[in-house]
Amino acid sequence: MVNRPTVQLKIVDGDGLYYSWRWEHELGAIQNILVPAESVLPALGELAAALPTPLPGESVDQAVERSLTNGPLTDRAREIELSSLLARALVPYQLAMELNALLEQGLRPHVRIQASPSTAQVPWEAIRVDEGERFVTNADVSVLPPATVRNAPERRVAAWDPDGPVVAILDPRVPGPRTAELGSVLGQIDPDTPLAALVAKLGDRIAPAGQAFRRTDLTRDTVEALLAGAARLLYVGHVTTAQNGLDARLHLCCGPTTTGRAAAIAGHRPLTAADLVLGHRPGANSGWRMPNRVAFIACESGGEARFAEPIGLVAAAIHGGAQYVTSTRWTLPTDAGLRRFAHGATEDTTAIPEAVIAVSEAHDAPDPVAVLNAWQRDKAHRWETEGRLEDSPAVWAAFATAFG
Repeated sequence: MVNRPTVQLKIVDGDGLYYSWRWEHELGAIQNILVPAESVLPALGELAAALPTPLPGESVDQAVERSLTNGPLTDRAREIELSSLLARALVPYQLAMELNALLEQGLRPHVRIQASPSTAQVPWEAIRVDEGERFVTNADVSVLPPATVRNAPERRVAAWDPDGPVVAILDPRVPGPRTAELGSVLGQIDPDTPLAALVAKLGDRIAPAGQAFRRTDLTRDTVEALLAGAARLLYVGHVTTAQNGLDARLHLCCGPTTTGRAAAIAGHRPLTAADLVLGHRPGANSGWRMPNRVAFIACESGGEARFAEPIGLVAAAIHGGAQYVTSTRWTLPTDAGLRRFAHGATEDTTAIPEAVIAVSEAHDAPDPVAVLNAWQRDKAHRWETEGRLEDSPAVWAAFATAFG
């Protein structure tokens, strides 16, 4: 991470929202404020109603249809109104003044945010702080992992090798009956498509070698062995959540006879965050070793922040040695979902491949946070000026990178 003014912002739920922040060059000077509930709850309620994450009683399909068909995330005027409301409700005035003072000096600050459960899905990068300007326009934004995770005494950050192997798990085939919930997230990948070009660009860095998409042999034992010597993990597939973050589940190519801490379902056994932290073999208490950069491009893969104990896939990767982990805050609409539900979509509408490429390229850069934020900044500008569905914040604003 390049040296620049960096502030740590922590938010705690209570009678309202308790904010505390401190600048890393002056850790002893801590600012604290309380924002009353009535000032923030209406904005958070409108955000929840706009997102494609299921509300109580909804299925995933119903949530995606609600969000993409009638919600503000695919309507530029309504999305601008929502993002402006979020900025007014959630950015403390004093912190805004401190950030503006740095901007007047020509300095671009870095804001590291540890969200509370009620603010876990706030797309901080996308909130609209001024006319034509989003938070990410003038600041870099990342997730601040809990101190208990990033400062764990047993944690050893993996060395970064910019030319090292990339374990690419790209739309793996999940064993068992074919269901829409666990089917392909990328669809058919033709040789002349951007995702095929990404694979070609990575070349012999990709592990395992051979066919990159829809593999059937990427089980937990295979993946764990590959990660031991890797520089990066790039996962594009399915994540499902349960009642706690440690039960967040990656879906690989593992059959029901595979060992692990989750029960076998529908012909396969998911890999949980608890498996990553504690090990997936019977009697084992040895967590996985993770590479320096990890990307979980899947529905709500960073959803652990919504729990009182925010320990899930992101925290598991950081605990295992990752320095940068990119994940998503909410249910990520596939291109098929955009084409099916969003007004104005055509058979050529596509957003997910660009996001996968942006995350992959960011994770090959010295500063993944700044590079991914630059992509989000460009998407925000395109959305504001052109209003194309492909640039909707429904996809790009879902991504956040934890740095620890």
